[in-house]
Amino acid sequence: MTTTTAPAPTTAAPGRGPLRGLPWVVWRRHRTFLRAALLLTLAGCALFLYQRIGVMDFLHGKGTAPGDDDKLLTEFQSRFGPDFARDMEYLLYVPLVVGVFLGAPMIASEQEQGTLKLVTTQSVSRSRWLAATLGLPLAVVVGCSALLSAVFTWVWTPVHGLAASGDWLTGGAFEATGPVPAARTLFLASCGIALGMLIKRVVAAMAATAFVALATSVVWDKFRGHLGTVRSVTSPYNGDGPNLPFDAARFDDWVATADGKLYGFGTCVSTDSGADRACRAKLGIVHRVTQYFDYEQMAGMQWIGAAILVVLAALVLAFVVWRTRRRPL
Repeated sequence: MTTTTAPAPTTAAPGRGPLRGLPWVVWRRHRTFLRAALLLTLAGCALFLYQRIGVMDFLHGKGTAPGDDDKLLTEFQSRFGPDFARDMEYLLYVPLVVGVFLGAPMIASEQEQGTLKLVTTQSVSRSRWLAATLGLPLAVVVGCSALLSAVFTWVWTPVHGLAASGDWLTGGAFEATGPVPAARTLFLASCGIALGMLIKRVVAAMAATAFVALATSVVWDKFRGHLGTVRSVTSPYNGDGPNLPFDAARFDDWVATADGKLYGFGTCVSTDSGADRACRAKLGIVHRVTQYFDYEQMAGMQWIGAAILVVLAALVLAFVVWRTRRRPL
């Protein structure tokens, strides 16, 4: 007599839809933050699209007014200035929020709660666990940041001269448009992950990440002007000043001699006009020199800066992978 044995029931990997197994577990751990990120991204894009309608209506109503029209600038700033300022502030804070509230707790929370030791004793290898733990959340937040930046750039570009008032380099537009927001998000999230892994305490790692974000923003402000080749225009010392393009970003001002020797802008400046003239005559100062960046340089400078941030993020993540695979967690 032949006995037929029923096949053992198989246990399906947890998860629904495209996410199963380990990616589903990672999504479950971070679902609150990731869902909030997706919802805020959709809300931000909807707001930007609404602003685009208003901006284009404004431009169509004004025709082809020159960029240096003071009345047009004043009217635009009165109507749209606060909105653009809030938009850029929102985009500037996205990388910080991601680094502090997602990056820092990503590994630190499992170390602090002791769940990481359980994970590493299971059949899942450290490399596979780390790829899922880092890959899915980073892909979501970097994608959200890139989408927000792309839509806002689409809104901002037609009115960049009116919105930036010639200050796209330091006024927030440089960090809020193009590839820079996504690159900053990836960099600060990577720093948060590394700090969380090293500190192993969530609150302390979040505080350290916030400090690193502040410190790197100071360095970035100093470094930003070296991403492109500065241009110069010379004007007579007692003249009306340089005639810069309306959408140029003024970078620095100097005084200079006839042979081009530069002095600081405050050289020979005091309350005694006679002494000032004598000082300038002694040094041979006859010109004012203004350094600036053209708007056409902006995109190239942004891509160079974004590439540097991505490389730094890759180095930080490589360190995280190396330490996770080689050292006890």
